Amino acid sequence: MPTPHIEAENGAYAKTVLMPGDPLRAKFIAETFLTDAVQVNGVRGMLGFTGKYKGVPVSVQGSGMGCPSMGIYSYELFHFYGVENIIRIGTTGSIQEDLHLGDLVIALGACSNSNYAAQYQLPGTFAPIASFPLVKEAEAIAREKGYPVVVGNVGSNDTFYDDISPVEAWRKMGVLALEMESLALYCNAARCGKRAMTLLTVSDEILTNKATTPQERQTAFTAMMEVALETATRL
Repeated sequence: MPTPHIEAENGAYAKTVLMPGDPLRAKFIAETFLTDAVQVNGVRGMLGFTGKYKGVPVSVQGSGMGCPSMGIYSYELFHFYGVENIIRIGTTGSIQEDLHLGDLVIALGACSNSNYAAQYQLPGTFAPIASFPLVKEAEAIAREKGYPVVVGNVGSNDTFYDDISPVEAWRKMGVLALEMESLALYCNAARCGKRAMTLLTVSDEILTNKATTPQERQTAFTAMMEVALETATRL
């Protein structure tokens, strides 16, 4: 049944959902890569589509920006729409010198300054991680296609504009790049026994100030999209 944020009926989503932050990127993926794609959600402009990729049902749903927004949409997909796998696809700012524009990053873990996990009242610090079967498939596919890919920790922070920059502190701990949604996704997947992974394209080199354009962010990251879609066909 529809939720406060998703108007789709039961069965409207495939078992595997790709989740870009930008709803226009969801639209681009549906129109470019999926066959028989239909729009299943448009509430608040957060577009969702279901179609087929190489004959396999796949959905694409925008998540919005930040842990609170990702937390809402991934929770509803996992709990109310029978979704088993969510693959976040998005952009990231690299904070290591050997990570460059266009490189792929698979977020094995999600460090954070967020308080999202406090809701579970755990007796310690929870370490949110991706589902290894998804990581294994995605890395193998990227390497098969010859795409540069690195697997490791990302910083999944609540803040985009920081009063005091966290870059050097995270960099010293080996964190590869910064983004804003993986923590909530990984927490939700763990809590309800589902699978999740984040696959990112470096859109900014924070150490050098190199960056892609807004148009490139919306449409040009086809390597990431192809790896995510191929992963979906193997689940």
